[in-house]
Amino acid sequence: MTPPQRRRRAALRPLPPPPEAPGEGGEGKEKKAPERLYTISGPDGERVPLDLVTLVVARTQPHSSTGPEQTVVLRMCANPLSLAEVSAYLALPFSVVSVLISDMLAAGLLDSRAPVVRQKLPDRSLLEAVMHGLQRL
Repeated sequence: MTPPQRRRRAALRPLPPPPEAPGEGGEGKEKKAPERLYTISGPDGERVPLDLVTLVVARTQPHSSTGPEQTVVLRMCANPLSLAEVSAYLALPFSVVSVLISDMLAAGLLDSRAPVVRQKLPDRSLLEAVMHGLQRL
């Protein structure tokens, strides 16, 4: 049985630019600017101090009145997620996500809590009790 022969890949050619829609672009016309991030965050209101490791979890299911970003956040946060994870999944800067989350917290759509901080070292008396118990075995 002979091994399969490798085939050479065709030389990669750059893709042609996408065709312009009628009335868009063209020479002398400006292209449409991308959507500004402040349109996602909504009106300015009271802000809750949030950290990258603050955990958020959804309290309700998305409604028809919630915005698209809020709907995505509510679906993602069925299980607790940190704000850093939400920011990464949405591909938005942390500052925009913190404004969005604080608005959702004020509306009662989300719950937040600080992460559980564990002690760096266990209690010495506990370690000694475990050591003595193991020695008795």
